[in-house]
Amino acid sequence: MNYELDLIHMISSAGLMVQLVLLLLIAFSISSWSIIFIKYRYISRAFKESAIFAELFWKSKDLSSAFSKSKPLEISPVAKIFRVGYTELKRISQSRVPAQSSEGEVTLASMSSKYMGLDNVKRSLARASNAETTRMTQLIPFLATTGNTTPFIGLFGTVWGIMNSFHSIGQKGSASLAVVAPGISEALVTTAAGLAVAIPAVIAFNYFMQKIRVIESELSNFSADFLNIIEREILREEKGD
Repeated sequence: MNYELDLIHMISSAGLMVQLVLLLLIAFSISSWSIIFIKYRYISRAFKESAIFAELFWKSKDLSSAFSKSKPLEISPVAKIFRVGYTELKRISQSRVPAQSSEGEVTLASMSSKYMGLDNVKRSLARASNAETTRMTQLIPFLATTGNTTPFIGLFGTVWGIMNSFHSIGQKGSASLAVVAPGISEALVTTAAGLAVAIPAVIAFNYFMQKIRVIESELSNFSADFLNIIEREILREEKGD
């Protein structure tokens, strides 16, 4: 309790520049922790829903069934790119084959002669994957900025505070420990605050980027699997013809 009172007293008695530096560090801290909580919830849910989607996709009897079951999974990046790819595939099939099967499933007979439809689906999957990666990485660079800049901001406050302390020593004409220690201890508070803000931000940034790389790998693998399924269907339709 006494330490907390001493810390509050040091901050209140510090110079204006040191107090402004501390306010700036507090703003960085609030912003970075808000991003950490938001992104943790989003990425955790994305992992959970992607695992659910992978299971239901491979258990589905056809693409239309997987599409219907994937609709409640609104956060999963893998489910999102599947819906984009399936929608593009359905649009191409409908534009080339006026009639559909009685069950409303997508037919691939119109794509058997050329692979233009497959290229369109591939481009749609690539665009959707890029969009999901961009969405996941939003705000995260701010954590890197916080981790890189706040120690230097804190150091600036410390240097400024020490300069004021030595200026006061020069005016008082005394360099005793009782005169020097209070000013220097006040100045060092900003360095400690800068490190306290930077360390969680750097840890969170590395954690989120590692998770995003895993999801990017899942997106790439699923896109390849989805395109292979379509290509096999094309070959099957060609043999059937």
